[in-house]
Amino acid sequence: MFVSGLQKLTLLDYPGRVACTVFTGGCNFRCPFCHNAPLVLPERLAQDTDEEQVLAFLRKRVGILDGVAVTGGEPLLHPQLPEFLQKVKDLGFSVKLDTNGSFPERLESIVKAGLTDRVAMDIKNAPAMYAQTIGRDHFDIAPVERSMHFLMECGIDYEFRTTVVKGIHTKENLIEAARWISGAKEYYLQQFKDSGDVIAIKGLSAFDEKEMHALADAVAPYVPSVMVRGV
Repeated sequence: MFVSGLQKLTLLDYPGRVACTVFTGGCNFRCPFCHNAPLVLPERLAQDTDEEQVLAFLRKRVGILDGVAVTGGEPLLHPQLPEFLQKVKDLGFSVKLDTNGSFPERLESIVKAGLTDRVAMDIKNAPAMYAQTIGRDHFDIAPVERSMHFLMECGIDYEFRTTVVKGIHTKENLIEAARWISGAKEYYLQQFKDSGDVIAIKGLSAFDEKEMHALADAVAPYVPSVMVRGV
């Protein structure tokens, strides 16, 4: 599996767990606000570590870390992901998987095999705004919708989340997105951060803390638990 990085300790990426974060390289989206350009753009992908080095690190952290968050890029691009997750589970770690939801069959297979304990799925925007938000001319949202419904029905611990960006999102868009996932267990609105290495920063900026909470209040009627993250 193409591993682009390892963050050896995180208290944020896996709620309720002391964890590390494994970054896979490559993504099928080109969200202009993505702050992980080196994990997405093919010409910039770097393999800073490898699977065996990650597993060697985890063997030394048994009993110290609780979990492993696997993110990207888009982890489900990698056919070797289930085998890697099985090795992580065999060491006794809980697994959180981040995904954009565009590979529902692979997601369903991993969940049904018990290879992840929590899934965080991005809801990029209202359905009508999806292609623009992910940097595509056209996009069929049916696979994302299938992943969304699967998570809501399968019984696994999950969250939906939207990185909220001025220049891309509006209150009206976010209300439509919340209606789309109406009845979901948890919905996080994440404040956009300019990492200094955003794919296409021009015209984009962050909503301030007050604005973020106002947006959360606007979508709250549709999801039982709405939280603001990153402010």
